[in-house]
Amino acid sequence: MDENKAKILKALGSLVRQHRENLGISQEELATRSNLDRTYISGIERGIRNPSVTALVSLANGMNLNVSNLLEGLENKVNQTNGKDRTTRTT
Repeated sequence: MDENKAKILKALGSLVRQHRENLGISQEELATRSNLDRTYISGIERGIRNPSVTALVSLANGMNLNVSNLLEGLENKVNQTNGKDRTTRTT
């Protein structure tokens, strides 16, 4: 897996875990709500699975979010893992 893809998947997994934990639900509960396997959710959260668009929609629905809400902040998280933060960039 190329380095950039790995950073994106790690950042995505971090966002999914953050939203799930904010709801106070387990991976098992999210799996039930989203009709996905718990081990698949675990893989997403660890950044080793590359979820399809349909899986992202299922996850978002399982957490009562829109996909855009689920992915909000993804670019900033990726940039943080690159040691950059574009929000503080000066011109």
